[in-house]
Amino acid sequence: MNSAKRLDIFTRFRAANPTPTTELEFSTPFELLIAVLLSAQSTDVGVNKAMRRLFPVANTPQAILDLGIDELKTYISTIGLYNTKAKNVIATCQILVEQHGGEVPPVREALEALPGVGRKTANVVLNTAFGEPTMAVDTHIFRVSNRTKIAPGKNVDIVEHKLLKFVPKEFLHDAHHWLILHGRYTCVARKPKCWNCLIADLCEFRDKTPAPAGTLDPAAVALDAAAAA
Repeated sequence: MNSAKRLDIFTRFRAANPTPTTELEFSTPFELLIAVLLSAQSTDVGVNKAMRRLFPVANTPQAILDLGIDELKTYISTIGLYNTKAKNVIATCQILVEQHGGEVPPVREALEALPGVGRKTANVVLNTAFGEPTMAVDTHIFRVSNRTKIAPGKNVDIVEHKLLKFVPKEFLHDAHHWLILHGRYTCVARKPKCWNCLIADLCEFRDKTPAPAGTLDPAAVALDAAAAA
């Protein structure tokens, strides 16, 4: 894929959604950190439901430590792997209190030193809480980057590197969210909704899903318009 296509793709994403953000609900960097930590192998919807119960009771590192691990588990027991995640949350809160004055550090190395926080989680926090142009490559971004050919790669590290290199700078801050949302709702895993895709004519995926019977295919319309021009 060439740079002109990438520019067009992200221009369309921005026009359709000028201020994208995470679907996790949060009001502070700490709330975001905990929500992202808990979201591994879980849905944002499920995490949000649990956080709506937890955060009014405890939304600081010290408050969660005061709550204790057993009480914490009662709030997050609906989330997958909650026993392991509860241990990581408590350990993370302990480090934040003892080493960072109860604040979330805006530094990658410090974030990745927290239990349960890997590169992807650190990238989400750095991007969404602190405004850094990072790229948290999850399954959605990995799939969209490879399928469209925006930034193909054999693993998440390669895809992250290519996205940071190829996405035009003016779009870097928001590209993470656009790609996740596109993968979550349009370029889905099993059967992408190519007939309802705003970048279908720019995407280089060959086996595009045809529109269901009786549905107007915007990709075909865009191609016809391009040919006519």
